[in-house]
Amino acid sequence: MVDQTETLVIIGGSDAGISAALKAKELKPELRVQILLADKFPNLSICGLPYAVSGEVADWHSLAHRSLKELTATGIEFEMDIVVERIQPQQHKVIAKTIDGIAKYYRYDKLVVATGAKPKLSGITGFDLKRTQQNDSRIRVLHTMADYFALEQSLAINGIKNVAIVGSGYIGIEMAEALQKRQLNVSIFQRGSEILSTVDSDFGQVVHQKLTDNGIKILTNLTVSKIKETKTNARVIGFNTTQKISSYNFDLVLVVVGVQPNTDLLVAAGAETGIAGAIKVDDYMQTSLPSIWAAGDLVETKHILLGTTYLPLGTTAHKQGQTAGFNIAGVRHAFKGSVGTQVLKAYDLIVARTGLLEREAITAGLNPLTVTTDIDDHKAYFPGSHKIKIKIIGDKDTGKLLGAQLIGYYGSEVAKRNDIFATAIFNALTVAEIDDLDLSYSPPVGSPWDAVQIAAQNWEKTNCTRPYQVDK
Repeated sequence: MVDQTETLVIIGGSDAGISAALKAKELKPELRVQILLADKFPNLSICGLPYAVSGEVADWHSLAHRSLKELTATGIEFEMDIVVERIQPQQHKVIAKTIDGIAKYYRYDKLVVATGAKPKLSGITGFDLKRTQQNDSRIRVLHTMADYFALEQSLAINGIKNVAIVGSGYIGIEMAEALQKRQLNVSIFQRGSEILSTVDSDFGQVVHQKLTDNGIKILTNLTVSKIKETKTNARVIGFNTTQKISSYNFDLVLVVVGVQPNTDLLVAAGAETGIAGAIKVDDYMQTSLPSIWAAGDLVETKHILLGTTYLPLGTTAHKQGQTAGFNIAGVRHAFKGSVGTQVLKAYDLIVARTGLLEREAITAGLNPLTVTTDIDDHKAYFPGSHKIKIKIIGDKDTGKLLGAQLIGYYGSEVAKRNDIFATAIFNALTVAEIDDLDLSYSPPVGSPWDAVQIAAQNWEKTNCTRPYQVDK
């Protein structure tokens, strides 16, 4: 007897893939859901790896959002250590191989591709990504659990003392702190004039100072062009703004210069691509191929202010995966879009952003005004108050909130205050309308006018070109 059960196959078992599976199975329990996983680690928080390296998370198993037992209890089936080689859209078939080389195929009624992103090398030569997972390699990346295990193996070797990190984004900074906490000498290479280019340079300078205060060496305006590995070290070769070439020797080099969409399977199957080579999807996460959805770091992102862009974020991947699951189960549900909300912890500092930077707003053809305010995180008469620096970017012509950046101490609710701005942008509020929000207040945690509202009022005062009209 032929099995007539409708089958959903999902390629990839991280944020987007698991979210799609859980939602589809919840809404349509009779649906057979199979997840094809290239390793044995479904639903692990890759974003948490730096904290496993630092030892703040004592056991990497704790990084699992849900255990395999919890996931399989929902009825989802997992095929582990399966490498998908090809999608055949017309036959509704996925061709794969086990790690032992045994060929397998899976027939689907509906398919979700959630293969995420892969490391980007940004023109750095001298090494092969495949080589970075070999036991004796002195060059590592950090994108998968296999990368984490390879890095830990390197760090366990006697004599590893001086480590270079190429790239100063979120992962680069988090890993610099993690490795410094393991008593290693850490150097960061940044090709731009300041680290953490996702925020303005004055905010980057604050993080820069925090890292140097903790013994981390930072080399800016140095573009790494080559990493040459020997049995005893790895040599980082780069050039500065005057094209002067310099080289530096390290025991180990970690390359974290960004990611690119991992689209090979869908491109080979004929799917349409767009910005940064990412897969084009509609508001319901469906690709240009029939019965195939895609979600996560391999797809274009709908941005509330910019339209279509490429912005790979874990929070976005969860939402996109869930959106695909809704629609696969027959519930019409659109992905509403992202505003690019991000946050970083660096020692006792928190830096966050949402929406657009001023330079991004100008590029988008808007007319931005940026106003920065230093504000107490709660009433100063209550012990333990700290300053938060809040930068608001608003449109001069419409008063619409376009973006915000915040930096302050861990414990000052910096991230949650950033979320207020994110919510305001998502709902197209003006800067002035932030004043109308009914926010919580008690002297140990805030003020009658919260810090976000005082910052908004300062922006309004700066942007006001004529006095308020008073009714007579």
